[in-house]
Amino acid sequence: MSETVTSFLQLPGILAQFITINRSRATGAGLDPFEYERVTAGLASLHDWPDAFRAAGRGHLAAGERGEAEGRLVSAGDAYRTAARWFHYSVLLPHPDRATAALAASESDEAMRRALTLLDPKAERVEEPGRFAGWLRAPEGADRPPVVVVVPGLDSSKEEFHAVTEALLRRGLATFTMDGPGQGVLAATTTVQADYHRVLGRVVDALEERPGVDAARTGVIGLSMGGFYAALGAAYEPRIRATATVSGPYWLVWDELNAYVSQTLAQRCGGLDAAREFSARLDLRGVAERIVSPLRVVDGGQDTIPGVTNGELLARQAPGGEYLLVPHGDHLLGNARADWLPSTADWLVERLTG
Repeated sequence: MSETVTSFLQLPGILAQFITINRSRATGAGLDPFEYERVTAGLASLHDWPDAFRAAGRGHLAAGERGEAEGRLVSAGDAYRTAARWFHYSVLLPHPDRATAALAASESDEAMRRALTLLDPKAERVEEPGRFAGWLRAPEGADRPPVVVVVPGLDSSKEEFHAVTEALLRRGLATFTMDGPGQGVLAATTTVQADYHRVLGRVVDALEERPGVDAARTGVIGLSMGGFYAALGAAYEPRIRATATVSGPYWLVWDELNAYVSQTLAQRCGGLDAAREFSARLDLRGVAERIVSPLRVVDGGQDTIPGVTNGELLARQAPGGEYLLVPHGDHLLGNARADWLPSTADWLVERLTG
């Protein structure tokens, strides 16, 4: 596998292309765009990406430790949260150094724990070894609010989608922001799972045991590959009351996928054969019709990944589906957040409380 991955990292012009493609995603994840430019300007090749982003994360971690030692707890918490984002962003590539990727994922997880200890001390770690791990948070003063599960994608993690989590919390919803098999802190010990609805079922089981939230009013929002997972959960887990997908695939065609997606799949699945088998199961044809609860499908018009069919067919075929296309939006719509995130957060509030 390492030879194939190395060939991706060394494709002609791939460094500048990867930096450009990921700029809006980085901004959407909360990385400062000017710092992103400074960090990426120093790269000689994509092989250097993990170390450069981890170095930025360590800088913010040190700032958090200084602030905490001096009693500036809000600043310290913000710095730890920023560190978590940078550590997470260091693992995007299908890089051959998987030991460093595992370390960075752990660093991201630990930085986020330190951030929440200061910024949201009531946040609860909820996990089941080998299946999921994440943070359950509730808005201040809420009495058993509905809860929304935030599901990351193929190469993302619970540390990436702070803006989504905060948008939901500000509107009075509790959130469970998670890593599942092959994601985030679990990526080093598990592989991605096509029947993710079973994972979401276990998550809802765990939420039902938490008296501070109303798991009978559970929603899900899934981003990128997480959108497929969320739609699958809506089809097969009846306790999910409302679902939003953002840049989620409706169908994958392995032979048409670009090198980044196919090689990332191979790493997250544990090999090329497993990745081909996994991609063959990423198909919502014949499944969308099962989604009878409210479903909002969000796509960016500039999201054109080869081999990936976007979500318009999902919205059309699901009985409870509706479609929001943002023409200028790219993958994950980091360049168009105002065009989808506020209205989608409001949509989830209305479906879970109305």
